[in-house]
Amino acid sequence: MRILHTSDWHLGRSFHRVSMLDAQAAFLDHLVATARDRAVDAVVVAGDVYDRAVPPLSAVELFDRALHRLADAGVPTVMISGNHDSARRLGVLAGLVERAGIHLRTDPAGCATPVLLEDAHGEVAFYGLPYLEPALVRDEFKVAHAHHETVLGAAMERVRTDLAGRAAGTRSVVLAHAFVAGGAPSDSERDITVGGVAAVPTGIFDGVDYVALGHLHGAQTLTERVRYAGSPLAYSFSETTHRKTMWLVELGQRGEIEAERIDCPVPRALARIRGTLDELLDEPRFARHELSWVEATLTDPVRPAEPMARLTGRFPYTLSLVFDPERGDDDPLSSYAQRLAGRTDQQIAEDFIAHVRGGSGPDEPERGLLRAAFEDVRVESAVREETP
Repeated sequence: MRILHTSDWHLGRSFHRVSMLDAQAAFLDHLVATARDRAVDAVVVAGDVYDRAVPPLSAVELFDRALHRLADAGVPTVMISGNHDSARRLGVLAGLVERAGIHLRTDPAGCATPVLLEDAHGEVAFYGLPYLEPALVRDEFKVAHAHHETVLGAAMERVRTDLAGRAAGTRSVVLAHAFVAGGAPSDSERDITVGGVAAVPTGIFDGVDYVALGHLHGAQTLTERVRYAGSPLAYSFSETTHRKTMWLVELGQRGEIEAERIDCPVPRALARIRGTLDELLDEPRFARHELSWVEATLTDPVRPAEPMARLTGRFPYTLSLVFDPERGDDDPLSSYAQRLAGRTDQQIAEDFIAHVRGGSGPDEPERGLLRAAFEDVRVESAVREETP
């Protein structure tokens, strides 16, 4: 069976205030053309169809057109909701569109009810595990602790139990939206950390033939059978080095895997450039970035006059301007952003407490209170998104 694995469309999202709607439409054209030209048997979309719970009408219309075209092409499509989607809104017409071969899996209670597709070698069971917000699904999965690993592990136990009851030789594909250990994140993913722990081990998916992951925006192979498709478009300058692709996966008769990367259309190259303003404006080595979307970091010791206006004279698509004067690590004016880089909200809060106390950080009960507070904010936000 030939499977086209994609994820993280984020329809409706912009890039530094630049609309990406045309680029998203071009990607969907490419996806449908690939499905037709490569004789794809199934398209799988591993979550984050939309960029927010209530997407703009233009994004909904784009999604609607894509589904119609896939249905018209006779290509079955299986998709799950991600942490950016509203599961209830995305799944509201699931029963109706299923008749057209579009299978939406947004309800955690249905994770062990597969979509069954056939090829010349028999059935393939596609299990859709939508994004599982631990605090909201712990009762459904009857777990003692609301952690990503426990709820995803319980969901996979249901999948393995269902698979064990099927005919011998039934092959299996799992769609999941999660942060799996070994994956490399970027700046454009929404944090899903719970209790300071976000990643789940790859072993949690043992027992199935292929795992189509979504959430991380870089295409990557964690094991031969566990892969992220990544986002088809870049949504932050941290993705400058990404090669945006889909996975074309061949699932053999006995579950063997062959995977090929299919490149996605690039609306405009990204570039991160760094130096003094004069260097950026004058040096020939930056010429290749003149038509790219640019993030420019200025290292001038004193902020120059009208830097953006002057930069756009050479780089008309400059979208982000960062000031980072070159100073020693012990300089008190060292960038606040640099001090926070790579730190979680919990760590920043603990550092703040240590600062105001004159060096004494929070004890373990206080750390627990901070974790609980951050978790309450996350759950409240998730509930608010799902409330009609």
